Amino acid sequence: MATLFKFLHSLLLTLLLTLFVQYSLSSSDSDRVSELLALQSRSPSGVIHLDDQSVSRFLTTPKSPRPYSLLIFFDAQQLHDKSELHLKELRHEFGLVSSSFIANNPDPSSPSRSKLFFCEIEFKESQPSFSLFGVNALPHVRLIGPNQTPKKSDQMDQSDYSRLAESMAEFVESKTSLVIGPIHRPPMFSKNQLVVLVIAMLISAPFALKKIIAGETLLNDRKVWLMGAIFVYFFSVAGTMHNIIRKMPMFLTDRNDPSKLVFFYQGSGMQLGAEGFAVGFLYTIVGLLLAFITHVLVNVRNVNTQRVVMMVALFVSFWAVKKVVYLDNWKTGYGIHGYWPSSWN
Repeated sequence: MATLFKFLHSLLLTLLLTLFVQYSLSSSDSDRVSELLALQSRSPSGVIHLDDQSVSRFLTTPKSPRPYSLLIFFDAQQLHDKSELHLKELRHEFGLVSSSFIANNPDPSSPSRSKLFFCEIEFKESQPSFSLFGVNALPHVRLIGPNQTPKKSDQMDQSDYSRLAESMAEFVESKTSLVIGPIHRPPMFSKNQLVVLVIAMLISAPFALKKIIAGETLLNDRKVWLMGAIFVYFFSVAGTMHNIIRKMPMFLTDRNDPSKLVFFYQGSGMQLGAEGFAVGFLYTIVGLLLAFITHVLVNVRNVNTQRVVMMVALFVSFWAVKKVVYLDNWKTGYGIHGYWPSSWN
């Protein structure tokens, strides 16, 4: 009987101790979430500034699974002047994703609001944290899930930066069950600027109308229309609208050698601005040669001159199209082959 009593007593103590530990862990987790929400509310964009101590507090010390995920932007103030890295612009877009997530989930007590926090780490302040995550190149964004460790967390690929805030939101949504929602961007013009612009347009409207009626505007100049047509043609075949809508950079920094720049990205999911302009230049050459042949060369009376110019135009056009086909084959892996008509065999 005494043995049974001791067994029940030890079992009860073990159960109470287990409940106490679980309560302590859940209490500490809730304290961390409350602290993160407080830090988030102090930031204008909701991005929490972390250092080595807070990384240990919110990431390495708590046992997994943690009740939250952290999306961390690694920054270096001394590299903001390097335009090819776009760190300042990407940090702004990162803040837009954070503020949009908070705006789309305004209730701090909602489950989604406390499951994802946006953070930043500065290189000069937290070099050990950079080493902890294995960060050796920027830009760099990591998503650390509830069960993940720093070095086994999800890293954004270079192509994920193509559409800036929208790409970052898609990256989070693809790795978690959370929904960021629409990105809330500030308007291009403030209300005061719009009022001034409307007043200026109303004042200048009569003078502009007088010029139009008299035919004394640039719109009546044929050369302007010609240059405008070439301009539209070039930017159309260069995919400029694609680059503007997706906010594609002109070039990237080589991840293996930061001193080198990448102007042509191998892969069908991304096109840099430089390679778009290169393709647009080649297509424009072909278009201008075709326009020259159909509108100028036909008026030349010397047949030999026509033939020589035609052969040169065909050779240059063939070379330009061949370069475009080669670039497409290099990027996508798909080859374009010519076939003889079956009746010729």
